[in-house]
Amino acid sequence: MDRQTSALPASAPAEGSPRPGRRAWRWLAGLLLVALLLLVGARLTLSWLNPLGEQTIDRSGPVLLQSMQNLSRFEAATGNFQVVVDLEKDAKFLPDAIKGSRTLFVGAGNVDAYVDFSSLPKDAITVSADRKTVTVRIPHAQLEKPNLDNKRSYVFAQQRGIFDRISDLLSSSPQNQQELYLLAERKIGEAAAASDLRNRADQNTKTMLEGMLKALGFTTVIVTYEDEP
Repeated sequence: MDRQTSALPASAPAEGSPRPGRRAWRWLAGLLLVALLLLVGARLTLSWLNPLGEQTIDRSGPVLLQSMQNLSRFEAATGNFQVVVDLEKDAKFLPDAIKGSRTLFVGAGNVDAYVDFSSLPKDAITVSADRKTVTVRIPHAQLEKPNLDNKRSYVFAQQRGIFDRISDLLSSSPQNQQELYLLAERKIGEAAAASDLRNRADQNTKTMLEGMLKALGFTTVIVTYEDEP
């Protein structure tokens, strides 16, 4: 009589044990997590132990109020200006590639026009007997010093000779740009003086005085200037 036997396949996993594919994925995920933690830790350690890292410490003292003064002027108009300064410096007997420089600097800023009321004489304002007409005698508008905006002013392009480059490398201080700023301020001031900014300020001041005095009850407001007869 023949015996019939049955055997389980040799490759079948035991009940309750994870499959080899899942086990490999778990190992791979664990390795990736460890690698990520090591990378983050290394970056944090390098940033903490970096000997070349810089730290900014503000040791400035407190701001001191040196003086106060009352303002007796009306800011009547503001002009915004921009100029491209092309400054070139050449050596007499050397080519530009050896000695010389050329800098293109964009200067942007504004100029305020104001009328100063602090020097008005006592008879600068006269009122008619019926208190319906008022005459005001004021000075013409003046221009304030140009105010260059550092955020909008910058060196656009620069060419330097070999000697100038070496001098900049050996210098303990960065290149001084004060000359460029002063030149830009002077050009903007000249442009403001040649513009219609002061006339605009005179007209705005006249309009302001007329509106203010009419609000006080005057029906006629006459504004004249000191240089008028």
